[in-house]
Amino acid sequence: MENPLKSFREEQDALGVRNIPKAAYYGIHTARAMDNFAVSGRTVNVHLLHGLITVKKAAAQAHLQLNTYPAAIARAIVQACDELLAGAYREQFTVDAMQGGAGTSANMNVNEVIANRAIELMGGERGDYSRVHPLDHVNCCQSTNDIYPTALRIAAIGLVRRLSQAFASLQEALQEKEHAFADVLKLGRTELMDALPMMAGQGFGAYAKAVARDRWRLYKVEERLREINIGGTAIGTGLNAPVKYTFLMTDILQDLTGYGLARSEYPMDPTQNMDVFAEVSGLLKAASINLLKISGDLRLLASGPVGGLGELELPAVQAGSSIMPGKVNPVMAEMAGLVAMRVIANDTAVTLAAAGGQLELNAFMPLIADALLESLEVLANAVRLFEERCVRGIRICEQRCYERVENSSALAAALIHHIGYEKSAEVAKRASQEGKTVRQVLLEAQLLPEAELDQILNPYQVTKPGVPGK
Repeated sequence: MENPLKSFREEQDALGVRNIPKAAYYGIHTARAMDNFAVSGRTVNVHLLHGLITVKKAAAQAHLQLNTYPAAIARAIVQACDELLAGAYREQFTVDAMQGGAGTSANMNVNEVIANRAIELMGGERGDYSRVHPLDHVNCCQSTNDIYPTALRIAAIGLVRRLSQAFASLQEALQEKEHAFADVLKLGRTELMDALPMMAGQGFGAYAKAVARDRWRLYKVEERLREINIGGTAIGTGLNAPVKYTFLMTDILQDLTGYGLARSEYPMDPTQNMDVFAEVSGLLKAASINLLKISGDLRLLASGPVGGLGELELPAVQAGSSIMPGKVNPVMAEMAGLVAMRVIANDTAVTLAAAGGQLELNAFMPLIADALLESLEVLANAVRLFEERCVRGIRICEQRCYERVENSSALAAALIHHIGYEKSAEVAKRASQEGKTVRQVLLEAQLLPEAELDQILNPYQVTKPGVPGK
């Protein structure tokens, strides 16, 4: 009978000895973290992993130039990083997203996987750390406390750019509807009650302006994300990181990422202060507020088709009910709304975690990373799908919109400068009570000549600045 221990290798750390599966590229530090943090069932965000591996590759390239350790080791580490960045061995990144230790477990997971793959590339067996060591080589001149924030900033920049592009496309789609519906008259509403007439395109123009602000805010916030604390090591003082290494790391990371990264002039600041991530999250919350409002408006305007407003028609993308045949729900607008709610909730987590740091480090960076990167990802996906499968396919029910304006007493507001507020209110009340138009009431009461009424009550004029009829 085969000895089951043969399928394991023995590894040791400061806490003792542990058996690790022979097939595993991770090591003892990862194994302990897997036991300690079996919390959410979700592993570290793939974009953060990509950022961490990118930093490890940059470090190996820097050490290759500085001759810190043998060139063969540095080259093997770089090759291992390239394989991981291409998607290999993804299943070896096993630590839970909700981990204590300010991200040390995620860092060690990456160190061990890179080291063991580099060992293989050099002809050794996994676990033979005399060839390539996770700490002495892969983590050389680094601390979790400078590589984790740096990796998070790299991950966030890429996702911020993607989200900004998604908002740009949504803005364009809304502007197209603004122009397409520019001549369609509809009834405006305040507090869900009839208000002044407006052009349907004007409403979409207002949505486009809100989205444009979101896009601009996200574009500008990247400036703060570009400042990295690499080389600051444990608390930002830079102990064990040569100055040449620190400057070289910044240059190499710029080349690897294509981002305008800059070394912080005061590394202790980004090591302990997480306000930049809170700022990004806050902007995501602001964008989500707009998305929630816009998607809610579209659902309301498209409600019906008989029992609701029915002024818009949203694209039908799937059957809406398992018991009501023919029912179609505004599912894309609903999806956009619920994602917005999730991002708003995530912002609370980021806020609390960013404020929870103490002295020279923030222990809650894993929560910040998990919540922020999730928000960036799901919001970008939601905005793209909302634009493609909802906004671009919106149709307007022109006749119903016009009838609402014609049958509303809202046009009485155009009379204020001609007959005063009180008389205008009486006309509006009578029109509502008797089921007549404002025009009919005015003609019956002979308050104004018909020719003058044609100018004052021209619905296309009351959608523009100025006093109608003057």
